[in-house]
Amino acid sequence: MKKIISCIGSGNMGAALMKGAAALAGSGNIYYSDVDMSKAKAAAASLGAQVFQTNTEAVQKGDYVFLAVKPQVLSVVLEEIAPVVKERFGIRNAPVLVSMAPGWTIEKIQNSLNLKTPVARIMPNTPALISKGLVAMALSPEVSGDDAAELKKILGASGTVDMVDEKYFDAVTGLSGSGPAFVYMFIEALSDGGVRAGLPRDKALLYAAQTVLGSAAMVLETRKHPGELKDMVTSPGGTTIAGVAALEKGCFRGTVISAVEAAWQRATELGK
Repeated sequence: MKKIISCIGSGNMGAALMKGAAALAGSGNIYYSDVDMSKAKAAAASLGAQVFQTNTEAVQKGDYVFLAVKPQVLSVVLEEIAPVVKERFGIRNAPVLVSMAPGWTIEKIQNSLNLKTPVARIMPNTPALISKGLVAMALSPEVSGDDAAELKKILGASGTVDMVDEKYFDAVTGLSGSGPAFVYMFIEALSDGGVRAGLPRDKALLYAAQTVLGSAAMVLETRKHPGELKDMVTSPGGTTIAGVAALEKGCFRGTVISAVEAAWQRATELGK
């Protein structure tokens, strides 16, 4: 693949996706731009990629332009790059804009540009840093079939890509976008429980993390309902049911549901 991938923004998520893209496309096809050039240069150097001096140059030369900036900043970036996007649109050579900003719909991005230009909306999560991420994706009708297939390959280097109706994106943000933080908290809590029970910290953390990893793999590979898998471990009068009872006493499931709901509501607020 010889197409140019531009990444506006040098944060963790953009870096994670560019790391995957570099494995597929080669680092020579990847360029960063950032208002903080030192960050752009550092991110590029970590991959052997290159740097564009401005965001407008990134749009002038990029075939896929990743908008890896915070939602509060995206409006400023869109205003800056709008003239270049319109120029390329006018000669039927518009880049595909790839946004990962929570709350920013495809329609909102196109309205900000006053242009029905090709836009992909994605919601990745941080395990993309180790190519184990989940990337939800929705496309505007203007994205061609070839561009859609190529973009899916680029993102697939960072993990699983799932096409989803855009109306679900706020819920996706609350679940898989924010979810890793909730899982890390659970792993930490499991580890603390192990330490309280007498395990050395390094052993407790290893057992906690591997238990979560293996349990997740069981759900994905067996396709069984988590409740059924839970019941396989939970024998009458045993240790597991004692622990399950303690979790339920602390409103474990209700608290987790509330966490996802709170993140979903915040994503919805950002869209307003």
